[in-house]
This record gives sequence, C-alpha cells and structure tokens, in this order.
Amino acid sequence: MDEVDKKILDRIQSDFPLEKKPFESLSEELGVGEEELINRIRELLDEGYIRRIGPIINSRKIGMVGTLVAVKVSEDRVKDVADFVSQYSEVSHNYRREHDYNVWFTISAESRERIDEILDEVSEKSGVEEIIDLPSKRMYKIGVSFSLAEE
Repeated sequence: MDEVDKKILDRIQSDFPLEKKPFESLSEELGVGEEELINRIRELLDEGYIRRIGPIINSRKIGMVGTLVAVKVSEDRVKDVADFVSQYSEVSHNYRREHDYNVWFTISAESRERIDEILDEVSEKSGVEEIIDLPSKRMYKIGVSFSLAEE
C-alpha cells in the first residue's frame, strides 16, 4: 500500500461522495485518474483493506430489528460456519473471537421471525454446537476513522 492508497482510504472511509459520479469527483480531488482510482479501490478490496463500500442505515428507523449472535463451533469448522453465516444478506458483521463462543455475527432483519428463521437454519445446516442470541435493546453507534496518509 502506497501513499495514494492511504489517501484513498482516508477519504472514503467516512465521507464518501453522495453524487451521480462519485469516483470522478474523488479522482479529481485526489489527483489520480478515475480508472486508476477504481482499480486501486478494487485492489484494496481484493487485499482485504476494504471490506465493503456501502451505506450504514439506521435499521430501527426503517422498522428493522437486530441481534448479536455468538456461536460455539469446533475449531476445525470455524471457517465453514463463518462462510455459511456470511451468505445471509441480513448478516452485516461476522468475526472470530478467542473464546468458547468463537464465531460472532450481527443480524438486521425485517422481523424477529426472520431472525429466528436464520438462527434455525444456522443451527440445522451448519452444525454449530450452541447459539447465544443477544437481541438489540438500544442502538449505540460508534464512529471510528483512521488517519493513514502522511500529513
């Protein structure tokens, strides 16, 4: 990753342009060609520096419900279970923890019934040992932004 990549990451992580041609606008601002910018972003995605580019929606305001889920999975099945869980569009975060409950993920869905369907499928089809369902009671949003480029 070079300084241009760092400037790209600094710029897009919390203030992505909301306009018809955002990459054109970003390329002008950052002083790189639009095609080069898009290629660099693709590489950053491929290399895992960027997980996704998309909006963060206040799910409660649009009538959705959410939960945090912890599952206990045998060590040899962690990747398979994580890959299975990630197939659901309702899952926004999925990560491994050093704990007996070693795979954690969040679900935002249109109803509690849909969350229950997903959890039933995860239980039946992925072979998890135990599931802890921790429904959201109150929403907390923490904004984090990293400065990568040299000043």
